[in-house]
Amino acid sequence: MQPTLVLYDAPGWGTGELWLEGDVVVWCEHPRPHPAGAPAGGRRDHPLGKRLAAWFAGTVDDFADVELEFEPGFHGDCARALRSVPRGSIVTYGELAALAGRPGAARAAGTFCARNRLGVFVPCHRVVAANGIGSYGELGVGYKRRLLAMEGVEL
Repeated sequence: MQPTLVLYDAPGWGTGELWLEGDVVVWCEHPRPHPAGAPAGGRRDHPLGKRLAAWFAGTVDDFADVELEFEPGFHGDCARALRSVPRGSIVTYGELAALAGRPGAARAAGTFCARNRLGVFVPCHRVVAANGIGSYGELGVGYKRRLLAMEGVEL
């Protein structure tokens, strides 16, 4: 099955991308400004894209009903564990590792977060360092703070 590209616009954030195989999310990119204009192609009328745009506008949605393609092994365990962390809550990388069944694997949990391909559905912005906010890849710490602030968390 050929994946379907869904684009969604989140005012104040940019344009996000979502890749689906049938109804299963296989990849999701947070919205970001695109200096050369929004990506071409893709569907802009998909209900899940509309839900994501609404989430970035402040609508509460845990996306628990959305089916995801998880990686095997520890990374899949981290993804499933992180989906259970409620909105407005944070865990450390070490706590995420323990939730995923591997206490002491904080660095591996950090690697999982750095490679997370499921965006909002597996909310790595809720994972922080033991001594502060931690990083947030190419989107940066400011983006992570903004996501957490939407959930009432100030760090």
